[in-house]
Amino acid sequence: MIRDIRILAGSLAAALLLTGCRGGAPAGPHGSLSVNGSSAPAVPDPLAPIEPARTAADRIVNRAKEEARRGVVYDASYRRIAYPGGDVPADRGACTDVIVRSLRAAGTDLQQRIHEDILADPDPYHLRGADPNIDHRRCTCHMPFLRRHAKSLTTRADADGLAAWQAGDLVYWKLPNGLDHCGVVSNVRNEAGVPLVIHNIGITRQEDCLTRWKIVAHFRVR
Repeated sequence: MIRDIRILAGSLAAALLLTGCRGGAPAGPHGSLSVNGSSAPAVPDPLAPIEPARTAADRIVNRAKEEARRGVVYDASYRRIAYPGGDVPADRGACTDVIVRSLRAAGTDLQQRIHEDILADPDPYHLRGADPNIDHRRCTCHMPFLRRHAKSLTTRADADGLAAWQAGDLVYWKLPNGLDHCGVVSNVRNEAGVPLVIHNIGITRQEDCLTRWKIVAHFRVR
């Protein structure tokens, strides 16, 4: 009798080892389920670049994602830089520098374009004079320039306005403290279909924050 019980127990243990404690397919590497000998697909890297980058929008997004991958630290301090094509140190930058660097990857140098636009018609900028070291690093200069030279789009990000938001678009917010902020719309969306945004408000990140603050402007540069 005892011998029969031991044999039965051994058979059950062997069956459990073969099928897993819950039965079905055994666990694959890292705990993922294996189906027909293959593991479940890995979750895509949300900061992976768009490949191949066929459009200006693709290049804008890819360059913005590079800022996030490098973890560029927020630094809006005034610096003397070259003109045109000047830049602050690569590991530093303000929210506007994410956009400046991203648009340069698509062939638009905001430093030069904004400086020339201020010289040609300073009234919309409300400045005492033009300064190519800093003007292109101000949201208050971005928005007048983009209203004149880019496509202005809806600021709504609800169900009715969501389709208008495309990867590579630019968003400008008004923060609760009254300061302006900006970012690049990503190709990655949350479960509700709202696009993530790549921005620098301390360190450059890609976040689900499109509707976190009041949207005051939405542009497309192509």
